[in-house]
Amino acid sequence: MSARRIDAGRRIDRSRTIRFTFDGHPYTGHPGDTLASALLANRVSLFGRSFKYHRPRGVIAAGVDEPNALVTVLRDDVREPNIPATMLEIHDGLTVVSQNRFPSLGLDIGAVNQVAGNLFSAGFYYKTFMGPAIGPLRGTRFWMFCEYFIRRAAGLGRAGLAKDPSRYERMNAFCDVLVVGSGPAGLMAAKAAADQGRQVVLTELDARFGGSANWSGETIGGAGAADWAEATVRDLAGRGNVRLLPRTTAWGYYDDNTIAALERVTDHKAAPAEGEPRHRHWTIRAGAVVLATGAFERPLVFPGNDRPGVMLADSAVRYAVEFGVLPGARIAILTNNDSAYRAAAALARAGATIVAIADVRADISAAAHELAAETGAEILTGHAVVATEGKALAAIKVQKFDAATRALSGDPRSIAADLLAVSGGWSPAIHLASQAGARPAWHDGLQAFLPPKPTQRWFGAGGFNGSFSTSRAIEEGRDAGLAASGATIGNGRLPDVGETEIDHHPAPVFEIRAKGKAFVDLQHDVTAEDVRLAHREGFVSVEHLKRYTTLGMATDQGKTSNVPGLAIMAEALGKPVPEVGTTRFRPPFAPVSIGALAAERYGDLKPERLTPMHDWHVENGATLYPAGLWFRPQIYGLPGETVEQAYVREAKAVRDHVGMVDVSTLGKIAVRGPDAATFLDRVYTNLFSTLAVGKARYGLMLREDGFAFDDGTTWRLGQNDFLMTTTTANAGKVMQHLEYFLDVIWPELRVSVTSVTDEWAGTAIAGPNARKVLEACVTGTAVDNATLPFMGIVHGEIAGVPVMICRLSFSGELAYEVYCGAGFGTHVWEALLEAGAPFGILPYGLEALGTLRIEKGHVTGAEIDGRTTARDLHLDWMLSKKKPFIGSAMMDREGLVAADRLQLVGLVALDDRALNGGAHVVEELDRARPHGSIGHITAACYSPALGKHIALALVARGKARHGTRAFVSDPLRDRFGPVEIVSHHFFDPEGSRVHG
Repeated sequence: MSARRIDAGRRIDRSRTIRFTFDGHPYTGHPGDTLASALLANRVSLFGRSFKYHRPRGVIAAGVDEPNALVTVLRDDVREPNIPATMLEIHDGLTVVSQNRFPSLGLDIGAVNQVAGNLFSAGFYYKTFMGPAIGPLRGTRFWMFCEYFIRRAAGLGRAGLAKDPSRYERMNAFCDVLVVGSGPAGLMAAKAAADQGRQVVLTELDARFGGSANWSGETIGGAGAADWAEATVRDLAGRGNVRLLPRTTAWGYYDDNTIAALERVTDHKAAPAEGEPRHRHWTIRAGAVVLATGAFERPLVFPGNDRPGVMLADSAVRYAVEFGVLPGARIAILTNNDSAYRAAAALARAGATIVAIADVRADISAAAHELAAETGAEILTGHAVVATEGKALAAIKVQKFDAATRALSGDPRSIAADLLAVSGGWSPAIHLASQAGARPAWHDGLQAFLPPKPTQRWFGAGGFNGSFSTSRAIEEGRDAGLAASGATIGNGRLPDVGETEIDHHPAPVFEIRAKGKAFVDLQHDVTAEDVRLAHREGFVSVEHLKRYTTLGMATDQGKTSNVPGLAIMAEALGKPVPEVGTTRFRPPFAPVSIGALAAERYGDLKPERLTPMHDWHVENGATLYPAGLWFRPQIYGLPGETVEQAYVREAKAVRDHVGMVDVSTLGKIAVRGPDAATFLDRVYTNLFSTLAVGKARYGLMLREDGFAFDDGTTWRLGQNDFLMTTTTANAGKVMQHLEYFLDVIWPELRVSVTSVTDEWAGTAIAGPNARKVLEACVTGTAVDNATLPFMGIVHGEIAGVPVMICRLSFSGELAYEVYCGAGFGTHVWEALLEAGAPFGILPYGLEALGTLRIEKGHVTGAEIDGRTTARDLHLDWMLSKKKPFIGSAMMDREGLVAADRLQLVGLVALDDRALNGGAHVVEELDRARPHGSIGHITAACYSPALGKHIALALVARGKARHGTRAFVSDPLRDRFGPVEIVSHHFFDPEGSRVHG
């Protein structure tokens, strides 16, 4: 490969020089260069080593479809592997190393794998390391011995262990029309939508808008295509209703026209400006989407097709025209379609000598002949390349080829060339459309998969549709932009396009079978023989083929290999390609940094969920505590107070006066539909179909195996409208539980379930003065005992905000839960505080909440731990005898009704010392040799109502032990002492205060 700088290349700024290193060697480039173009300009042909055979590999593409040239970027101690050199813009100080080689790129001892090539065929790890029948490595031991070495050799780049100091951001955007791709089709779509006054977002994965206009050499609107693109982008940038997002990859298409995109904000800079993130993750919700994502040129499969110096034809043109780097001096062409002739003419105009054009077709079009004449090349129709020569390409071998029979004839002929530009046809980039929910459709003329029929409101244009002429792309872009805007598609004037009309329909040839390894998936070293081996071994499904051979499973997701691989499998099966089908495209379209997905939550293992009143809690001195995924106030401590002193004060305020707590974290699920009541009867152990509208009921769920699963209240808001509440920790599990039974077990039920946890802010008010607080601030409804009885529901307003109030209690006090829209949570919270000030109201946190529920004996997740039954928890009164329900068939198994099961009890410390959750309960105390556990403590506190240290516990035959003594044994915390076993209802067992 004799690459060199030429005078072309409007993308780069030759007035400035950039210095960077690759494998420790210094190089220079210019602003606008990618690492690939800069290294090619410095006559570097070897970029990396292949995954399995460690074969030398050069750059084959110029964009996101690059499978070979993967590098590791070093930033201080941070390593980021597997970055395509074609997508990495250079900057001063950039430090890059090649990967998957030892000790160096030029001399890699891993290349010895090529000698044992047959041992590394598809699925070799399943078949090669079977152990002997006898000896120390018999059975699986041999595999386990080999596994250590295989894992050390596996992979491409090596990730680092240092923390990433970069900052990442997440953004949400809303628009009327989102246009993905900024080639001629995308620019016209964005302009048409913007002209209609629509809010438009235009994303482009490259640094420069314009797509193929930047290197096509055509004219649009009387100007060079690149100039037309620049002018159109300037026009769009000046409009207030258009947002332009360069360096932004739309990587996922989700329901309701939600697009996930990654913006590379500062990867091209030596140092980010103050406040700039490295990456910004966008969640874009669009009214309509225009997919103008273009198409990928495909390679052909032939022996030696992976040698450095073999490149896609259009990519070679792009390097020459856009980057000013001629990738070869003596260039040969191999093709099955006319587009390679246009590439050959462009490369000849850039200064290359086109030595030969080998076309597998016996006859070519007049347009192809005309372009070929411009190059002065030898035209070898009915020929194919059967081999390549040289460490980097020095020569090719061509031979006569019959495209109909796939037969070779005659003697091979050698032609000196330092670059082989290949074109095997074009595959529309339909990945996002496929993600949106349908299978693509095969087009026999283009030998490619075209986009499916839309299942969401998207419109396609240009190469995405299989329309490869620029004039057609501009027309389709205009029409798609108008359709996405809801406007009538007209016949207005379009810019004139000066282009060479060629036929993009390729011959149905994907492989030239000759002696030597011919690679389909270049990154994973999957050969054509691997595909045929998978067929012989019975892996005939495309999904099985993919997994057995790893075809298309590399970082490029098979952008260049999928269609050739499927065509080879189809030939082996004797079936047409559409009958074989294609694998489903899944997100992400291109790799996404984990940092961008985490964004501001850098360092967190789990997302942080904050209630609508979170800022108020922080501003008012709350000590926050992680409860599941949520941050909740633990206490509202006064200066100098301990945690115990604070929660005792807060709990005492509830018992004596009134308190309020943020319960927004409770799971909330809307259950709606004609069969909602029937469904709830099956889900809960007790009846809900008899519940009156405007009332709530406490419910218990069991798992299928009869164990307790979750508890909570469900409110009947209408005849077919219920609001289910769950414990905070189990909200997600309950939702999955409901969806499973509706989707799998009872699909005939007309019910929808929707998580509305984040839609409601909730405040619980409890204490003797609770009703007085509501009477002072609620309008639109009375809250007296007649209007709002126990488990009743009313609707009213607080401080002008609509609220829903249910009278229920988990504290044993007169209590209410007040729900409002999440956006008004703080407003209502503050109004309740103001109304409660004359009555001594205090906010209280989780510690006081736990104390109140322990005193009352209410169970939570500590007791519903997956091992307890309704009877263990004394909730057997909730087990309906009138109906079956989930778990009813299994709840009476012998082991679940045994007399010696652990049952819920209360404990009172007789030595006036604190008890601890997890401590064992024993009948005989033995500090030296703790043994004989009869149960354990689930929750403990100091009870201000009783003036004692108390706990809830699960103890064998617990109810029969009421009034007896035992001991706590907690050797880890050196806590031993006597306790009395009592009822778990410590406080107001008659429930008189709840009904006060």
